[in-house]
Amino acid sequence: MKIFTSAQIRSIENAVIEKEGVTSIELVERAASAITWEIMSRWRPSRPMMVFAGPGNNGADALAVARMLADEGYTVTVLLFNVTDRGLSDACRHYRDELTNVPGVSFTEITNDFNPPVITRDAIVIDGLFGSGLKEPLKGGFKSLVDYINSSNATIVSIDMPSGMFGEWNEATLSRDVVHATLTLAIEFPRLSFFIQDNAEFLGEWKVLDIKLASNESRGEQSPYYLLEKKDVKRILRQRPEFCSKADFGSMLLVAGCYGMIGASQMAALGALRSGIGRLTVHGPRCGFIPMQTSVPEAMFHADQHDIVITDISPKHEYDVVALGPGIGTHDYTVRAVENFINMSTNPLVIDADGLNCIAQRPNLLEHVPPMSVITPHAGEFDRLFGPHTSHESRLKTAVEKSAYYSIIILLKGRYTSVVRPDGKIYFIGSGCQALATPGSGDVLTGIVGSFIAQGYTPDLAAAIGAYIHGMAGTLAAENDGTFGVLATDVARNISKAIRDILN
Repeated sequence: MKIFTSAQIRSIENAVIEKEGVTSIELVERAASAITWEIMSRWRPSRPMMVFAGPGNNGADALAVARMLADEGYTVTVLLFNVTDRGLSDACRHYRDELTNVPGVSFTEITNDFNPPVITRDAIVIDGLFGSGLKEPLKGGFKSLVDYINSSNATIVSIDMPSGMFGEWNEATLSRDVVHATLTLAIEFPRLSFFIQDNAEFLGEWKVLDIKLASNESRGEQSPYYLLEKKDVKRILRQRPEFCSKADFGSMLLVAGCYGMIGASQMAALGALRSGIGRLTVHGPRCGFIPMQTSVPEAMFHADQHDIVITDISPKHEYDVVALGPGIGTHDYTVRAVENFINMSTNPLVIDADGLNCIAQRPNLLEHVPPMSVITPHAGEFDRLFGPHTSHESRLKTAVEKSAYYSIIILLKGRYTSVVRPDGKIYFIGSGCQALATPGSGDVLTGIVGSFIAQGYTPDLAAAIGAYIHGMAGTLAAENDGTFGVLATDVARNISKAIRDILN
């Protein structure tokens, strides 16, 4: 699914109005009907509804919802804020005039200072002050109003997006100046800001409501942002042919493990094998030989000359891909081995964990990472590579910049893992849950991504579908064991189930 900017969404709406002969009032009716249905499915008429409507089209949506809820027997209090120099939008004015004659609605239009009403704890607050058309941070009375709403402890439903939040970038927005919604109901499209985890405290639960707006006008609209969904992964994944051998599914060298962290090599190996690699060789210190051969007998093992750390990475054969980093540590010998190997590499690599920490000790080494390599940092590893950041949004912006500069793919792990390409395109991964926050989970992901590159997928697609399958496997594991007790090996065990579910 494409993720559009607020400006693009307005353009799509205007095109629908122009080409399909739909009026702006009809679009508001569609949106309000979907919102009302969602509210009714969650809360009974015994819960009082308190609607805060702004002067624009977001306010028009809120006023239309107020009318529909009143028609269904809800007790509705409406506060319309007509306090800006621009006055009310045409749609907002239409619904204001309509509401004055609706029984069961307590309606107040505010044009200057007012005393805010008491918001009871059982009330449902409907936030329709400002949507994606907001141009600047809230100030003055609206800023105070948002603070008052947030302090109420009531259930808050935001229309389109929480008031005070922008559709794209929010790093400069202060938390206290944005409505903290319990539920956000977006119309037709998710917004880019929904996929930046800094904004989770504003959004609460969020859901996109379909009002049949997207199909025709959005198809030709271009966007650098995508939400990767199950149907997209199904379209990319190839079924295995009936007549095949292991040689058809690629070969991979996994450089992983050191004394005390051999488990990382085991989990990465399981990730690669469960996602279909044809042949897997693990290169690790000698101390890893027996653990690897007994726990993952399907993998071959090449022992380093050193007993407990990796000191030399010199592949004895040609491999379709080399994945480097899980559990290798940052011993001086290992840092030097990583440096020498990267300097002589020409094909794309997958680099994770301590592979990235080794590079962080040799910052210029990033210049020598082969083009279209995939690096898979979490926030801490990312900051060690590229300097400290104060927000996930700032990391994402840096990832776009560094991906282009170094011609690498950056898989930035988080609640919404993002795969950033050198051309500026970003895939947000629409799978996963908190169960993935478990030791070794990232090692499993490294194995999956390396496996798909070896099987012939381009590195960007391997990273994207690998991250999606990894997230889905985590969710499947959590369905059995809950989110507290999932192990990385449980995630690995569910990879093949995830792939089967996607293909079927």
